[in-house]
Amino acid sequence: MRLPKLPAIGIRAPRLPGANLKTLGPGSVSSLLKIALDVAYVLLALITGVLLLLWVASIFIPIDNLNVTVSDGADGRQMPLTRPLLLFGVGAITAYFGGFLMILRGLRKIFRTLTLGDPFQPDNVRRLRQIGLILAIVTGGVWVAQGLVAARLAPGVMEPQGISDLLTPVFSILVVFVLAEVFREGARLRRESELTI
Repeated sequence: MRLPKLPAIGIRAPRLPGANLKTLGPGSVSSLLKIALDVAYVLLALITGVLLLLWVASIFIPIDNLNVTVSDGADGRQMPLTRPLLLFGVGAITAYFGGFLMILRGLRKIFRTLTLGDPFQPDNVRRLRQIGLILAIVTGGVWVAQGLVAARLAPGVMEPQGISDLLTPVFSILVVFVLAEVFREGARLRRESELTI
């Protein structure tokens, strides 16, 4: 039995701004995000390059009679600036920015496929796994470096990170690995549908 069609009453739902934005393909939100990632990548590459030059320069620049203040809030401790301390500090910051530069490189390649409207490529699975691995290395490196600074350079002044400080980064790393598996399954389904047709 068919129900009769009800007459329209002339009420329209309001249009939300951006409601018709595409998420994939040219002219989409993905293409805007790719542009933002490109700009961030160039800026981060410049910062990493300057830090790398500074690290090389810190091998040769004289550092006699220089002090550094290590503090965690109100209290501080002055100590002489030694070459190993300078190399460690600048090297750690350079490695930190270099790690995020590699993450941005992978994200740019992923967003390029989103802009093309073809996200489920096998290369994106590999890229997401690399991003998760780099994020894990950077997180572990920061945790170890802060522990070394708190134990060796400023005992009693700085507190080392606890396990609770790792909850958010570890959750983020797990999300990236889960997304890699989602992309892997999407690539598999796409491959199967191409073989069926």
